[in-house]
Amino acid sequence: MDKSTGHLHKQLNTVIHPPIRLSIIAMLSRQKKVEFGKIRDAVGISAAALSKNMTPLEAAGYIEIQKGYAGKRPRTWLSITDQGSAVFQRHTAALLAISRGLA
Repeated sequence: MDKSTGHLHKQLNTVIHPPIRLSIIAMLSRQKKVEFGKIRDAVGISAAALSKNMTPLEAAGYIEIQKGYAGKRPRTWLSITDQGSAVFQRHTAALLAISRGLA
């Protein structure tokens, strides 16, 4: 345990910790850019729930949202930022350490 920060649970990021947001960030960490519908289907939530959970991630600077067209159809794509990647890596490292009893 890092004495300067206390218990590892303090290293968990409260913005990405909720399961839906963690699922979104995890998916984005593996792919450069993902279409809204693909994330919605993979996470198994409604479009409204995905939109609601994207807002705090974007506000924190962890994801970028791009709107455009695929052919004539409007589309939304999400991508993880460098900051989002770093936060996700720290968060998952803390979860792993906690699960291994290192806290």
